Parts: sequence; C-alpha cells; structure tokens
Amino acid sequence: MPSHHPGSAAPGRRALLTAGLGAAVALALPAPAAGASPLSGRPFGRFGSPAARLTGRTLYVHPGGRGDHTTVQAAVSAASGAGWTLVLAPGTYRETVVVSAARTGMTWIGASGDPRDVVVVYDNAAGTPRPEGGTYGTSGSATTTVQADGFTAQGVTFANDFLRTDLPGNPGTQAVALKAQGDRSAFFHCRFLGHQDTLYADSTSLASFARQYFAHCYVEGDVDFVFGRARAVFEHCHFRTLVRTDLAGAPYGFVFAPSTAGPNPYGFLASRCRITSEAPDGYYKLARPWVPSSDTTARPSLVVRDSVLGPGIDAVAPYANMRDAHPWQAQRFAEYRNSGRGATVTVPENRPQLGAAEAATATRGTYLGDWEPRRAFA
Repeated sequence: MPSHHPGSAAPGRRALLTAGLGAAVALALPAPAAGASPLSGRPFGRFGSPAARLTGRTLYVHPGGRGDHTTVQAAVSAASGAGWTLVLAPGTYRETVVVSAARTGMTWIGASGDPRDVVVVYDNAAGTPRPEGGTYGTSGSATTTVQADGFTAQGVTFANDFLRTDLPGNPGTQAVALKAQGDRSAFFHCRFLGHQDTLYADSTSLASFARQYFAHCYVEGDVDFVFGRARAVFEHCHFRTLVRTDLAGAPYGFVFAPSTAGPNPYGFLASRCRITSEAPDGYYKLARPWVPSSDTTARPSLVVRDSVLGPGIDAVAPYANMRDAHPWQAQRFAEYRNSGRGATVTVPENRPQLGAAEAATATRGTYLGDWEPRRAFA
C-alpha cells in the first residue's frame, strides 16, 4: 500500500513484537477457555511418538528439536498434498513461510492454546533489498504467505517486526505479517502484529472471490493495517491503533483499506468488534479505499456493524481518500449500530449508515455463503 507517512516508529518495538508478551498485546485477547486445546500441556518430548499424534498426517514443530521439524517452513515443505496438520510448540519462529496452493486443507495449531506463546515473525519490508537484487515489494514482504484453499490457524501469532528506522528515508515501509490468498481461510484466536499493512486479506486473482474468516483475533498497526480484496469477515476481533513518534499531527493512519473487485458484491465485514488506540483521541481514520493500479475498476467495500469504536477514531471524518481520483464517497462504505466515542455521528454525510433491510444482508452467512468455518478444536 502507498505510504503517505514515512518516518520512524517507537524505539524498542522489535522486542515487543518478537517476545509477544508486552502489556499492549497482553490485554488484547482473552485467554482460551480451560481445555480449549487438547494439546495443552502435552510433553513435547513425545512429539515423535506415534501415540502422541493426532492423525497420520500430523507434523510437530519444535524449535529445540523435540518434534518432526525445527522450523515451520520445513514442516510445510514436508507436508506434500492435502489435509495436513502442523502443531507448533511454544517459541519464536524467525523465518518466512509460504503455504503453496497445492497444500490445501492445512491446519496450524498453537500447542499451548495461547497465541502469545507461538510467534512466527520476520522483518522484511517493501523497500528491503533482496539478495538477488531489487526489493521485496509489499506482497514479497510477508512473513507468512498462504496461497492454499482451506487453511485454518488457531492460537498462533503472525508478526512482522520491521521498524521504519531500519530503512531511514526509504518510503517502502509496508511490512506484511500475513498475506492470505486462499478461499475458505479461517483464523481463530490468532494475533497479527505489525505497523503498515499488517494483515493482507487478498485473493489469488481479480476474478477470485476468496472467502476468509477471523474470529476472536487481535490485529494492530498504523497505516492500512487491514487491507486487500478478499471477502473477509471479522467477528469479535480487536483492532488496536499504535502511537507514532514520527508525525506531528493527525492522521496517524487508517485501520481498513479494502480493494474489493467491482464484480464482488462483498468486501470486508467487521461485526461485534472493537477498536482501541494507543494514540491520541481522533488521530486515526476508520478506513480509506485502495484502488490499486492493477485494478482501477475496484470498488472497495467495508461494513462495520455492532462494534465499539474507541475515541482514537476521528468521529467527525472517519473516512479519507487514498487517491483523489477515487473518493471514498464513491465506494461501498457503511456502518450500522456502532457505539463508542469514535462512532458518534456528528456529520451524517460523513458516516453512511445501513438501513434495517440492508443490515439484514450484512451477515457472516451472506458473505461466506455455503462455507461454515470450523475451529481446529472446539
């Protein structure tokens, strides 16, 4: 995504991202209920034992060597074909991971049930030089890229701990934690940590309407940190906007930046979510439309409903343009029954609202159709 705000991020952010135990994120996600994961407490020394396996298509990843593989990518590469489950032991996995389109129906499970314990992280950015020349670009910056259909993750943190100070003066500060492209991609009790372009909810092509589902997840960032053209539903999720020390005033950034293809009737739906902020009141916009050069006919779509918007959101003017040629008013942005100081309607034309009949169709069932996402474990 284009950056309008190059500069440096708060010092020490890298340690918070990699450790995954900072106060700012500890409050973000309720711990799973007791017994939520039958893998909790399992001795990792038994990972190699057939008696410890969930199925014949399960691989255990342990950074200390007490599993089948020590890295996530090694396990993904070994899991050729469909229907594999990867159980990730607590630890920080500093690597980039690609789940190719052929590895359909793959599931990742954080073994402890607490996403703060399992962190997959790297620090590439759009402007980071590639060893073979050139730079990674936004898509190439992703720590984890999921191209396969039917992917599920539960209890995992996806992070990109790039700091703007890593590339001083370089405008390529987009740094993706997760790029999800497959249809029927589901994430339960996961965290997505970064700054600009944290969560890329995408599809494999302009003609592909990838359905994605995020439940009880935590996402943080600053500029366009939830973006892309997927048909994505967020339920009971917590979005948190970060402080920026490189800017003198508002806006610090934008929560959503959908790029929904014109023929796709549905883009992003955030239902029963909440938005909090580390930044001063009113310093964040709720959204801006992304009409990329690769699809100038895109009509970004976003509905935020039944959610609590904290004071960090600019209530007077919650939307902004990314490019003047594509004003937000010409896109498909709407709200319904939101609450909180950031949801106060003071200038009605700045906050389009759904009517009751329209809201009746802005549901998970409408967006996801015949697909019912299911957790890895109840």
